[in-house]
Amino acid sequence: MRSIRQIVYVDDTKDKIGLLVRMRVPWLIVGLIGGTLASFLVSRFESILTQNISLAFFLPLIVYMSDAVGTQTETIFVRNLAKSKANFLLYSLKEIFIGAALGIIFGIIIWLIAYLWIRSVELASTVGLAMLINVSIAPVIAIIVPEIIFKERADPALGAGPFTTIVQDIISIVIYFTVASIVLFH
Repeated sequence: MRSIRQIVYVDDTKDKIGLLVRMRVPWLIVGLIGGTLASFLVSRFESILTQNISLAFFLPLIVYMSDAVGTQTETIFVRNLAKSKANFLLYSLKEIFIGAALGIIFGIIIWLIAYLWIRSVELASTVGLAMLINVSIAPVIAIIVPEIIFKERADPALGAGPFTTIVQDIISIVIYFTVASIVLFH
């Protein structure tokens, strides 16, 4: 007979500090490794940055907005998982549309900001398009990771945040510099 493994949820109000640290550290180490990989990844785009240093101005914003949209989605999804109210397919479809709407909104806003600041249509288009793509896909990534963690019988509240953040950061960096390569250096 197969044993069913239960999800171990931590209780920050009752569990000892040592246990809470031990439960969090592995996920944060994954984030540290991923952050190091993201830094290395940015260095691989040094020639693009050298050709247009203004790209560096917007990198933190692109990464932040992708993370913020993803974190918002993930928090709501994990709460719904805990309440057993999340139908993954329906939730995914809804988040695809929400992500697209947010991507369009923030892509246009950052296009305007970049254009007014730098006065370059190409740079504004790079930043706007990268924002549109990244914000559009962030909700999908933000529900896939906790769903996988939940299906593996681990607490998605512990692992989803650090792991989803680093996955989204790496994707955001790759998309940003890919769009820059296409738009600015075609």
